Amino acid sequence: MAAEIKPAPGVNHDKFSTSRKPILLSKLEGCNDDVNAAIIIPREDGVISVCDDRTVRVWLKRDSGQYWPSVCQYMAAGATSMHYCVQTRQLFVGLENGTINVCIEIGFSKEEIIFSLSIFITLQEFILEQDYNQMTAMREYAAHQARVTGVIFAPNCEWVLSIGRDKVFQLHCSETGQKLGSYQTDAWYTALQFDAQSKHAFVGDYSGQIAMLKLDTNGVTLITTLKAHTGSIHTLAWDSEKQLLFSGSFDQSIIVWDIGGRQGTAYELQGHHNKVTALCYASAERILLSGGEDGVIVCWDMGANRKETAAWVESDTCQACGRPFFWNIKAMMDQRQLGLRQHHCRHCGRALCARCTSQRIPIPAMGFEFEVRVCDQCHIQLKAANQTSLASFHDAKHNVVGMDLDASRRRLLTIGQDRLIKIWDISALLQ
Repeated sequence: MAAEIKPAPGVNHDKFSTSRKPILLSKLEGCNDDVNAAIIIPREDGVISVCDDRTVRVWLKRDSGQYWPSVCQYMAAGATSMHYCVQTRQLFVGLENGTINVCIEIGFSKEEIIFSLSIFITLQEFILEQDYNQMTAMREYAAHQARVTGVIFAPNCEWVLSIGRDKVFQLHCSETGQKLGSYQTDAWYTALQFDAQSKHAFVGDYSGQIAMLKLDTNGVTLITTLKAHTGSIHTLAWDSEKQLLFSGSFDQSIIVWDIGGRQGTAYELQGHHNKVTALCYASAERILLSGGEDGVIVCWDMGANRKETAAWVESDTCQACGRPFFWNIKAMMDQRQLGLRQHHCRHCGRALCARCTSQRIPIPAMGFEFEVRVCDQCHIQLKAANQTSLASFHDAKHNVVGMDLDASRRRLLTIGQDRLIKIWDISALLQ
């Protein structure tokens, strides 16, 4: 049995909620390499996973209550990403070598499961026999020149969107296989989201930037670039109703971008002690779920009144006591003292020295669930106000690298660095 990786040192176990907990329903074991993506099959007791061991697995729940693979298809290279469309039962799979993006049609019946494979230019069909042990591929086509890191199928447009480590975003027509456009950047693309209504794609990259692209049949146009993270973007989530974009980064933070407001508003959420690797949003409940390499699942109340992150002010001297910072040579000579290191109050954003920012306090309304540096003046103000937490913390018992949410059935899937897939009942979190 696979060993579970405990949460990383430094995790505050006292933060874990005792009244509202996710309930572990199942563990899926047997993958021989890293699991790169997995999803809960809507309206079915099933899971689809892709793995570095070159397998695409379809797991179905048996009478015993355990999940076992009914399909285990080996690809030409490691399977790195996927997207499943429940309306058409199509599954798109990206590969390590970038040469194949796969669209598989899955039909669940007692007699047979039918797979059709669409690769950007051609169509491939699989038939899985009644014993669930055979699947035959027909055609292949090259798409990216390096590892495919994300793929989305938009059925309303008949578009296939894909990104890869070749630093290219590609747009194809799924009906004709024709390439409609592309956009290239200077860093690996790492995360992808799409708004079907406005036909905008959001693409995160290794440098920490997010490109907002306008898509149409004539090609791809860059609208703007969102810059705030100091680490690589690993995951994106989209709220189509409120037009909010959520980004999770290796800098351990989540940023909420108000795209619909068009004011450049950004809210910061700080609740992880390691890389943020997965985001899922339940729009009806207005709950954001985040997972990270610290082994923690955080449940964020996005219906609460939140304040925008304060902009950091730059100054040559402490804005409270007036002492110079170490680069202000003239002031150091005039005041005959050594320069100090610059810090910032997380509440007001003023540039201050360490002595003037010695207080620590959480600021839930600004997304800071842990204690952060504040000035004396803000500390007095915040201490008098209500600082009730706007998030709950839960132990995933493995370092999370991916998640999928079935909000209608109150199910959450987590993928761990321990190569386990876990299915949770999160009814208590979505109340």
